[in-house]
Amino acid sequence: MALIHLNFFSESLGVSTSIDIIMPQKTSGQEIGLETNASEDLPPCLYLLHGLSDDHTIWQRRTSIERYAASKGIAVIMPCVNRSFYTDMAYGPNYWTYISEELPKIVHSMFKISQDPKKTFVAGLSMGGYGAMKMGLRNPDRFAAIASLSGVMQLKAFGDPKKNAEAKLIFGDTPPINNENDMFYLIKQLKENGTKIPEIYIVCGTEDFLYEENQTFKKHLEELNIKHTYQEASGAHEWGFWDKHIQDVLDWIPL
Repeated sequence: MALIHLNFFSESLGVSTSIDIIMPQKTSGQEIGLETNASEDLPPCLYLLHGLSDDHTIWQRRTSIERYAASKGIAVIMPCVNRSFYTDMAYGPNYWTYISEELPKIVHSMFKISQDPKKTFVAGLSMGGYGAMKMGLRNPDRFAAIASLSGVMQLKAFGDPKKNAEAKLIFGDTPPINNENDMFYLIKQLKENGTKIPEIYIVCGTEDFLYEENQTFKKHLEELNIKHTYQEASGAHEWGFWDKHIQDVLDWIPL
């Protein structure tokens, strides 16, 4: 595998930013996607998102994601969105536009990675689990599968701008409920509209402080009769749990 640290200017954010990319290599040393023009040979792509207090380097610092991805032949894109909740902030940069529109164009303009929706996936932990759901549910035609590890599924507490100054910076005066920032609302809209929903995988530790809201989201999916894979195991909101279960996610992804 090749690990690439890429710095570039983002038009959406108005500043320079960074991403890390893990790229597969053939055993001969020829890098897949860099030397071939055959679209069927282009590696599948996983956007892997970080949590609230982390950045784009955290997955390779705290897990063995490069080693896990090597056996799958998958490219892994790890961007940085700071504490934005993957949103065009009311008082801050347009991170949603960046992550959902600009970043894929930049990645595919520089690297030969598959753009086939059947070979494109998104996953994340905590705030990144929310971001993964948001990307997949707002762009269901662009992803084959969504995976959330200990994801933030409800923003009723954090997202109240009257109680949380940081939430006001992100969402403004409109709480993220019953709108495009609400995962319960988004998936219900897709179901009612008959839109094909990507495969969904959810995992959360039973000692995690987000366990209850993951259970609530699971019940919401069941009530809507939406196919999904749900897994839980003993564990808290910590990297030992995520290092173990990102391997399950990679095994589950329909490569």
